[in-house]
Amino acid sequence: KVIWTLLVTILGYASSSPVGDDSICAAEELAKYSIIFTGKWSQTAFPKQYPLYRPPAQWSSMLGVTHSSDYSMWKKNEYASNGVRDFAEKGEAWVLMKEIEEAGEKIQSVHGIFSAPAISSGTGQTSTELEVHPRHPLVSFVVRIVPSPDWFVGIDSLNLCEGDRWMEEVSVDLFPYDAGTDSGFTFSSPNFATIPQDTVTEITCSSPSHPANSFYYPKLKILPPIAHVKMVKLRKNQLGLSAPYFNLPAKSNEVIDSVS
Repeated sequence: KVIWTLLVTILGYASSSPVGDDSICAAEELAKYSIIFTGKWSQTAFPKQYPLYRPPAQWSSMLGVTHSSDYSMWKKNEYASNGVRDFAEKGEAWVLMKEIEEAGEKIQSVHGIFSAPAISSGTGQTSTELEVHPRHPLVSFVVRIVPSPDWFVGIDSLNLCEGDRWMEEVSVDLFPYDAGTDSGFTFSSPNFATIPQDTVTEITCSSPSHPANSFYYPKLKILPPIAHVKMVKLRKNQLGLSAPYFNLPAKSNEVIDSVS
């Protein structure tokens, strides 16, 4: 907690005058959002090789940033950084945190870091709060799929600003990505580094086109969403209140809709 506080403080100072020009956002000075991540990785939706033990299906903690267009945490079809590689393969955040900190100090493109607790099952919810700034209106985050070789879900540079206002609510379905750093096909594959490193690619029901692939469902047109994220703008009288944290017990591996 102390480390997170120090990093957010450092990045807060560093973000006061960013180099990049995101002036197209003419919204009020700051906005806060509650971000709620919902895991939908159930045995019903994804029966093939569903991890039941050692370890069972679960989600890592969420690591995210609010930033300008000068910074990129990860991008589809581009090479993952060392920090994203360590996070996607092992859930280790130190290198990625260092990369974010350096971006905040050098090019002043990062406004703040946010994180949410891990989810101990494939289905469940976790949440936290984040703050955006007119010069830093973009949100990016990663959550590791556990167990997996180097698979994750996340968002890359989602803009919460529309002209002169902040969006009230945003919902996004999430699908699995391969970081391109480990060549395993299945959730429980042993570590087998991809040499040379490949780019970040979306995993679909037909790609990688190999029967051993844990997400290979050739009879489907598209995979069902494996997770979902919702961001809701907080009213001024809500600022300073902690967002609720859910880690719901799964019933038949399904999230209770009424609670969601």
